[in-house]
Amino acid sequence: MDEELDDVARVEERHRDDRVLDAGALRALAHPLRVRMYDILSQYGPQTASSLAERLGESSGSTSYHLRALAKHDLIREQADRGTARERWWERPVGGVSFGNPDAMATPAGRAASQLVMNEFLRGRNDQLLDFVGRGMAGIDPEWQHGTLISTATARLTPEQSKVLSHKIMALIDDAVDTYRNQTGENVRPVSIRADVFPLPELGEKS
Repeated sequence: MDEELDDVARVEERHRDDRVLDAGALRALAHPLRVRMYDILSQYGPQTASSLAERLGESSGSTSYHLRALAKHDLIREQADRGTARERWWERPVGGVSFGNPDAMATPAGRAASQLVMNEFLRGRNDQLLDFVGRGMAGIDPEWQHGTLISTATARLTPEQSKVLSHKIMALIDDAVDTYRNQTGENVRPVSIRADVFPLPELGEKS
């Protein structure tokens, strides 16, 4: 029990200063292409308008415009010590971000922006998972096969038990992120780490 309380306290302390996006930042991010660009910066690190354009099948003029819109609300920032006047590099600041702003959720426009951002973010991550499964897990290197986990389970929990479980999982994720965030070297590549803990509707209850 003491270990569980330690996990809860550690996670709450670490994420106490996570940025909660205000209504303006949510509206700025509430565009499918901007969410995709923001997520690429989160997963793959700094990019230019040209590298994002090539990855997304867009023009560099379009990605440059959307990068400036994201930067206006401090969602991303320019790497001042890298690049040139013609080729600017952009990064997502380190730190947690929450899309669930209670004030924004209190208005129809805020709820719509939050919903769009969450939908696009989860759609992109789901597409990555389905693409990985579609290509066949057996097609990856054996050493990566042993390091891959796709698993679902169901347990019957109280809200407090669900909170403790969520914090224990987050503690593991936080440790991995803190330890390996900037790791480089042979056979190092971005790895998606995902955890979902949420209550299912009761039988007969509309989901």
